[in-house]
Amino acid sequence: MNTQSLKPGWKIVKFGDVVKNANLVERDPEANGVERIVGLEHIDPENLHIRRWSAFADGTSFTRKFVPGQTLFGKRRAYQRKVAYAEFKGICSGDILTFEAKDKGVLLPELLPFICQSDAFFDWALGTSAGSLSPRTNWAALQGFEFPLPPLDEQMRIAEILWTADETFNQHQQSKINLLSVKRTLLNRLTVRGIGQHLTQLTRLGEIPAHWRLATVKDITSICQYGLSIPLNESGQYPILRMMNYDDGRIIANDLKYVDLDDADFNSFKLHKSDILFNRTNSADLVGKVGIFDLDGDFVFASYLIRLRADQKKILPDFLNYYLNSDLGQRRLLAYATPGVSQTNISAGSLKKVLVPLPPIEEQKQIVKVLNDLELRKHFQRSHVAKAKKCLVALLNNLVGAKIDEEVLHL
Repeated sequence: MNTQSLKPGWKIVKFGDVVKNANLVERDPEANGVERIVGLEHIDPENLHIRRWSAFADGTSFTRKFVPGQTLFGKRRAYQRKVAYAEFKGICSGDILTFEAKDKGVLLPELLPFICQSDAFFDWALGTSAGSLSPRTNWAALQGFEFPLPPLDEQMRIAEILWTADETFNQHQQSKINLLSVKRTLLNRLTVRGIGQHLTQLTRLGEIPAHWRLATVKDITSICQYGLSIPLNESGQYPILRMMNYDDGRIIANDLKYVDLDDADFNSFKLHKSDILFNRTNSADLVGKVGIFDLDGDFVFASYLIRLRADQKKILPDFLNYYLNSDLGQRRLLAYATPGVSQTNISAGSLKKVLVPLPPIEEQKQIVKVLNDLELRKHFQRSHVAKAKKCLVALLNNLVGAKIDEEVLHL
């Protein structure tokens, strides 16, 4: 590493010279008040805070102890970028290394998790990993990682900046989670009970307003069509949407494949705005996804999707999409699922039988407006989360890399 580019007072150190792998063993968890068990699955990628854990009372074979102030690092599949800062004591998986500063007068413990989150550290961890199916790095290899270390007072300043950026990111993230929860609650309430108080009637769907009626998907759609069953390519005339192009009730254009079609086939399978795509076959936990198409451009859809087109004299496409994404709508869809050897299927014939509560069109418009407004707020909040994350990552890789980019500070 080039030392000539270092800021004054900074020095290049080896990870193992300033950090130790605590590797403590908890002999008597119950007597020592240990209640939380942390596995790799409990650490979220690129998030320093542990929000989930198992209870010691549920049993565990883990014995590795961690305490507040240590940094936890997932050594298995390091590309998942799992690093956490311990804010409580517990026991963790053997695939988690427990780091702490050898000398707090040399390395600030609060800076250590950000060093482990840096691109340079992960590149080293990946480069030293071995194994094909479940690659692992190890402490012996990680000790050799070299990085620039500032004086202690500058470490304090950097750690303060990074923890403030982390707090901002987590506040935006929590706001997004809260908004998604509100949306889910209203989605379930409004698509079945409507806005305000109404007299109700008992139906095969349960209680719905007395002035609503029941219909089937067949009654309220003009098209129920399987997609194209042809080979997909990395390039071609038309992007084709597949089972991974869903995002919370919307169709998104990510990870696209392409197909070449003659005019007749293209016109038969071209998607129109407000078409609804239903994922008819997948693993049991993914089959039944529903999303509305509102993308610009020419798109077609693959054979394991079904296109629905709402009869807008009877039902608004957004209302149908919201209902099919509600808890009740999903239960009604999955009631028709037939398990296969590796995949679960719901046929177009079964999809047509799914019951749908049908308010008057004007009431549908009111419900859709409320849910669309929440959708817009969710979009803005996602933007805030993405910007906060970009700022945090940029700050992290600049500040622990011995420089401060003033432009980054204004992201």
